Amino acid sequence: MVLFVEYPKCTTCRKAKKWLEEKGIKFEDRDIREQNPSAEELQRWHGISGLSLKRFFNTSGQLYREMNLKDRLPSMTEEEQYRLLASDGMLVKRPIIVSDDFVLVGFKEAEWSERLG
Repeated sequence: MVLFVEYPKCTTCRKAKKWLEEKGIKFEDRDIREQNPSAEELQRWHGISGLSLKRFFNTSGQLYREMNLKDRLPSMTEEEQYRLLASDGMLVKRPIIVSDDFVLVGFKEAEWSERLG
């Protein structure tokens, strides 16, 4: 069982959810608007993922642009970035798959197939 963190109105999230269902992969569904990841969860997921912290930001989102984060992030500490991500689910890149030993951010079918079978 994996955790599937999504924004239900996101077309990529809907595509990813359909892919999981078609593959028969069991998952716990979590709406990022109703239950945004905490700073602690994000820090743990970041550590497991092996990705840069910037990959956890929804860089194409309206809020990211409004807050001018492209220019602000480089001068922020990781702790500040975790707190910022935890403040609003719309800042977080999605969908996210979380298991005990890996975290996938964004839907890339080849990567998901490799990790989830």
